[in-house]
Amino acid sequence: MTELRQKHKLDVLLVVAKLPRATYYYNLKQLSVSDKYTEVKEQITSIYTENKGRFGYRRITMELRNRGNIVNHKTVQRLMKALGITCHVRMKKYHSYKGEVGKVAPNLLERDFEAEKPNLKWVTDVTEFSLFGQKLYLSPILDLCSRDIVSYTISDRPVLSMVTSMLGKAFSAIPDSTNLILHSDQGWQYQHKVYQRMLEVKGIRQSMSRKGNCLDNAVIENFFGLLKSELLYLQKFESMDHFKNELIDYLDYYNNRRIKVKLKGLPPALHRQQTLLAA
Repeated sequence: MTELRQKHKLDVLLVVAKLPRATYYYNLKQLSVSDKYTEVKEQITSIYTENKGRFGYRRITMELRNRGNIVNHKTVQRLMKALGITCHVRMKKYHSYKGEVGKVAPNLLERDFEAEKPNLKWVTDVTEFSLFGQKLYLSPILDLCSRDIVSYTISDRPVLSMVTSMLGKAFSAIPDSTNLILHSDQGWQYQHKVYQRMLEVKGIRQSMSRKGNCLDNAVIENFFGLLKSELLYLQKFESMDHFKNELIDYLDYYNNRRIKVKLKGLPPALHRQQTLLAA
């Protein structure tokens, strides 16, 4: 309807204001060009809304291709600008929960954050959320192959059972004696004898970052930054319970629906599944 009104205005200008014919046909062509992207614009808006404003033009381009619509990323960027939509995510510095500092395991990972297949290298850490005068702690394990969440626990206190429960969930999905590396910082939980014993019995090699060096565990730090940018700083919450429910939903979204450019447009869980089948 908007295009028809614009064409009517051009026709009036052509007759009344003696608009140059070259200008008339140029503007008429532009109307037809914009019209051919009507469906694409609708899909862009739908993808953007489904992902709560977390997708920029690159991931929207990949999701369009996943849905069978091949569009150049520059075109997507231009159409998003015309629609007035932009990615809301802005990365903010992550400050991790710090425990006691010691050295009980070597740095086996040595910043090699790539893995050819799942269950070769895992990373873990604890992050803290502070809202409504309360605190909540998240303890996840990420696999470095697909960057998928292997397991996680949420607690209102940073207690040892939060970490051991996380291990129990992760260990139930893999056989014994895999010899995989599980990397962490030097937090007190990871120095605890119970934690170390669980790894030893399962046949997992413990790896630790160097003292005060967050870059040694950059992948999990980046994940926490992403989580806070796409959830904590993006939404409004009514209570801590509301936030907890949204956190659980986000973790499912991250694993199963949030596509990644490095994974060729697949979400982490699907990439993990395909990699395991190929292996």
